[in-house]
Amino acid sequence: MIIRKLKDLRNTDRDVKSNGWDSARLLLKEDGMGFSFHVTKMYAGSELRMHYQNHLEAVLVLKGTGTLEDLGTGKTHRLRPGVMYALDAHDEHIVRPETDILTACVFNPPVTGREVHDENGAYPADPEVKAA
Repeated sequence: MIIRKLKDLRNTDRDVKSNGWDSARLLLKEDGMGFSFHVTKMYAGSELRMHYQNHLEAVLVLKGTGTLEDLGTGKTHRLRPGVMYALDAHDEHIVRPETDILTACVFNPPVTGREVHDENGAYPADPEVKAA
């Protein structure tokens, strides 16, 4: 059984900060769960363009408001507490927080912990995982 407290991860190597967001990684690949679990804050006024080409992600908004633009369809969706979105087709998207947005996120395959977005808005592929 794994027990972790969010407050204990702050300012450790599991607390990743980047431009416009920070993410506490509660579960990582090394934990052996088959997915990683993060609590991520996206900051008001930022514009976060992401395209997870090597991962699938599901996100539950816990606090805050903003929009999610699906760049494949051009549709924009409202984000607010209780809204979940799943990037089930490696969807390229932009999140625009109007207020700080707090989320709970799951990644498959799991991340190793230090990933930040590359120039394409993706996390790098894990070299230990063979492409399907």
